[in-house]
Amino acid sequence: MDANLSADSPPPVPAPRVTTRALFTEFLKVGVSGFGGVLPFARRMLVERRAWLTDKEFNEVLSLSQFLPGPNIANVSIIVGRRFQGPPGAIAAILGLMLMPIAIVLLLAMVFAEFAQVDAVRGACNGVSASASGLVVALALKMGNTIRRTPWQVGVAVVAFAAIGLARQPLLWVLAALVPLAVACGWWRRE
Repeated sequence: MDANLSADSPPPVPAPRVTTRALFTEFLKVGVSGFGGVLPFARRMLVERRAWLTDKEFNEVLSLSQFLPGPNIANVSIIVGRRFQGPPGAIAAILGLMLMPIAIVLLLAMVFAEFAQVDAVRGACNGVSASASGLVVALALKMGNTIRRTPWQVGVAVVAFAAIGLARQPLLWVLAALVPLAVACGWWRRE
């Protein structure tokens, strides 16, 4: 028996086998699912449907993605693709994610240029933005379930929300202050 495993601990869960084709097709489905609010669809695919990541792993990938420049969902797709298939997986995931939205946005831009003055079109755009906001709130609540058992993580999240959302402090300064604190707490607690 392995010295690192005790009789009470469950055996380690093997990492899922994810092909480059699966990365492309699953992220293609995510990309077609919505505009500007696909992160909840990506989480559902990665954590709930395909089980490629655990809740905690998804939160870690998203946290890194938010810290990196560029769109969060693009960073998530690249990180996940690279994790399972290296550089070809990263390329497949980002291509799958971006292919259809780019084609659809180009088509919609041409249509919108013709009909932008129509009230129904403007109303539809307002409805879509409200839906995207709701998706972001739902994702935040699901992610909160993962950290709610860890008081220091909840504390960091509350301080970040208060600093950015309420006190209107610059994101870069808040990150500069909270990232070292969060890393130190995580290292100290070994989480």
